[in-house]
Amino acid sequence: MTPPDAATATPRYSWTWRHAFALLAANVALACGPWWVRLADSGPASAGFWRVFLPLPALFLLARANRQPIAGLGRKTLIAVCAAGAFFAVDLASWHLGIGLTRLGNATLFGNSGSIVVMIWALIALRRRPRRGEWLALLLALTGAAILFGRSLELSATTLIGDLLCLFAGLCYAFYIIPLQKARETLGNWSLLAWSSLASAPVLLAIAMLLGEPVWPHNWIPVLGLALTSQLFGQGLLVYALKHFPPLVIGLALLCQPAVGVLAGWLAFGEALTMWDGLGMALVAGALVIARAGERP
Repeated sequence: MTPPDAATATPRYSWTWRHAFALLAANVALACGPWWVRLADSGPASAGFWRVFLPLPALFLLARANRQPIAGLGRKTLIAVCAAGAFFAVDLASWHLGIGLTRLGNATLFGNSGSIVVMIWALIALRRRPRRGEWLALLLALTGAAILFGRSLELSATTLIGDLLCLFAGLCYAFYIIPLQKARETLGNWSLLAWSSLASAPVLLAIAMLLGEPVWPHNWIPVLGLALTSQLFGQGLLVYALKHFPPLVIGLALLCQPAVGVLAGWLAFGEALTMWDGLGMALVAGALVIARAGERP
């Protein structure tokens, strides 16, 4: 979040239909993650372990191919990456647990709530009051979340717990992003993703074992699909597309994820939505777009 008195040049963005397709495809691929988690016969945290572990060779190869550093990380950078990886591991474990307890649309929305948390964190760090758009984002987020929480509680207390787990995952994702701000200055995106995934893998494996989950899947298709679509394909296309678009466009593209989540939940699991569900999702989605639009490129 840029201070209001900071004199910064307006960045120029240049994109083609390839970048637009990559951005759209990335969000669709990431939205398929909850569906794969539901299908996996390993535990939820175990599915997260396979998600970050299986693509590691490809991620390090991509970092090397793009001439990004894969060795000789400084102490501060290594600490930041390890801290971020630990938060990402808790994020995935909490999110995957929540996916099994609530509707896919809710899980996708609350799992992406990190943008709002980062906005609040920036306000606290800058010690300033929210601007008009930031107040609006907070109001929309709180109102939409209240509606969705109330609807989940009508279904069952378990569904509400699932929502809260996914919201906690969004909080952890924000604290995955924040430690990487400095590391991003010295590492490229591929190198950053590779090292943070490497730091996440043992934490996720430990969480899975502590929860007594089955780690080794009998059916490898869901965990392979999760690793390819969410960690490699989805994240890879985002790395390719993000720098070509302003934050507002990124936020609008993010709306593909809850839409795909709702559609997958309806088609695969018969999760029907009411008018109130739609209103709550629309309010939270609007808050995410506003929060994204205010992010620093």
